[in-house]
Amino acid sequence: MVRKHFGYELIINLEQCDKNIITSKSKLKKYVDELCELIKMKKYGKILLPYFGERAEYTKGYSLVQLIETSSITGHFSDFWGTAYINIFSCKAYDEVLAKKFTKKYFVAKRMITKFITR
Repeated sequence: MVRKHFGYELIINLEQCDKNIITSKSKLKKYVDELCELIKMKKYGKILLPYFGERAEYTKGYSLVQLIETSSITGHFSDFWGTAYINIFSCKAYDEVLAKKFTKKYFVAKRMITKFITR
């Protein structure tokens, strides 16, 4: 049997994001809802969206985990630096270019670094 790829992972680092977005629980939830619809992923359960890391100014912020039927979407946000670190992993193929463009635009990021890997 020929083995194909198990999954696809998009790693996105965003800098100089709109702080009104990365510090808003409702806007982060909306991002996940819209992203899942855009890349045709079905959410599995509710989003986890805790605010923590308050021992150090630069680690304080929201983190999110949204399970999807084919894996997960995760994100970590730094209020201090105005940065976002997002991973989209799925066993089902998706349009990573569309996901990148949408994510940069949604967070109004001035700079984006990405890496897409197959696993």
